Amino acid sequence: MNVRPNGPFTAPRGRSWRRGPGSRVAWSYEREVSVTVTADPVTDIMEDAPDPIDQLSALEEAYGEPVRAQYVERGAFLPPQPDDQHMDAAAEFYFQLRTAGFPLAGMGIGLRCGVKYERTQALLIPDFYVKHRRPTDLDEAYRRTHKGWYSIDLLALVGEVTSTNHETDTGPKYRTYAAAGVPVYVLLHRQEGKAYAYSDPVSAPERGDPHYATKTEVEIGRPLPLPEPYPALETEFLLER
Repeated sequence: MNVRPNGPFTAPRGRSWRRGPGSRVAWSYEREVSVTVTADPVTDIMEDAPDPIDQLSALEEAYGEPVRAQYVERGAFLPPQPDDQHMDAAAEFYFQLRTAGFPLAGMGIGLRCGVKYERTQALLIPDFYVKHRRPTDLDEAYRRTHKGWYSIDLLALVGEVTSTNHETDTGPKYRTYAAAGVPVYVLLHRQEGKAYAYSDPVSAPERGDPHYATKTEVEIGRPLPLPEPYPALETEFLLER
């Protein structure tokens, strides 16, 4: 399991680091479960490797508390603790979508990418989203089967607000959302002072890496137009923070 920490990554309290074979480092704890860190995520993924859902469960068990870890492009990562502006922006966009007549806008659920594959491809917790529909009994059965993760196929729009690990939002998450066919990806890039709306996902291998064919870009402070039927998202409130 390739764990990509955002900043110094320390063993949980009461655990200890140990050097494993080659370049691997792992922490061990009472139940002899280990989470491995390696610089080579490709060669370390084997056909009989544990499902990433189980790997993230082991990570939380090692810490003894929920850590909201995510998994993308063959690597797990622990997002940095969001600051006030991050949470305020995500909540504001969620509120704007709700008040514009999109009651299926939400925040906080975990989503699995990999419905069409045997292995889990990604496990993500977006900052905000709009669902195509309310989860059905089949969706809830899927969630139970996958230990709390819904299918990413539920999403019509997904949104992220960057933190210090903004490269994850502009790289692996961007490609993963496009590959999964999420119709619209909204990105508030605080480091650049810009907001983006990506649409028309392309995931055909012959057309390069998964990407969005259409991009709309504005400076923070200006309304961000979204594809129909969504409203433009106001970003002026961020200038007041």
